[in-house]
Amino acid sequence: METANSEKLWKSYYQSKDNSIKEKLIENYIPLIKHIVNRMNINLPPYLEYEDLISFGVFGLLQAIERYDAKKGVKFETYAYSRIKGSIIDELRKTNFIPQGVRKKAKLLQDAFADLEQILGRSVNDEDLCEYLNITTEELHQLYSEVTSFYCVSAFDDLIGYEGGHAQSQPDVEAEKQELKETLVKAINKLQPQERLVITLYYYEGLNFKEIAEVLGLSQGRISQLHTKAILRLRGHLSRKRAYL
Repeated sequence: METANSEKLWKSYYQSKDNSIKEKLIENYIPLIKHIVNRMNINLPPYLEYEDLISFGVFGLLQAIERYDAKKGVKFETYAYSRIKGSIIDELRKTNFIPQGVRKKAKLLQDAFADLEQILGRSVNDEDLCEYLNITTEELHQLYSEVTSFYCVSAFDDLIGYEGGHAQSQPDVEAEKQELKETLVKAINKLQPQERLVITLYYYEGLNFKEIAEVLGLSQGRISQLHTKAILRLRGHLSRKRAYL
């Protein structure tokens, strides 16, 4: 998307701020929005359609176009990515996409991971969780399935409260974020092998769930579950860390 044509468009837009040129810039980056939406792997409720998510992303794209400063040496796609994704997430939250009951179940699992790993001093497994929560394996897998949509919308970026540079943060806030990032890296390294691989392939290598499933020879449902479990562990770990900051 960063082509000679887009460079010409940016140059013209900087010079004129013409709305017709802005519209061409928007058209040029619609594929980026579609890429982000597809990677979010969201199961839409009946009242929302794929095109609604694209529209939500356009809000973030517009904001990125208005605030982008090429002089800072950051590619526009890199700058715009978090704003587009953040806009989609914000709009989904406004529609109450995630029911309160699902949020409570996600918190229940997150706290269970955090408490158990602190008690046992190791990475916990499904058997540990079933015993701790007094539920069956089938009930645990059902919980994973129910909270998956929550972690597609509220996942990795939210772990450290990533804001994408919307404003100049205060030094103490930035220092806390940096410490949390370092804690996150250590926590990722302690994940179970398959969970760590899914996180690496999805967030660092840019693969979607379908592609990861093909690489690992697993179903997309299994990849989604591994992603959910990894995020639960990481959120639990960071929640303990935040308690001491």
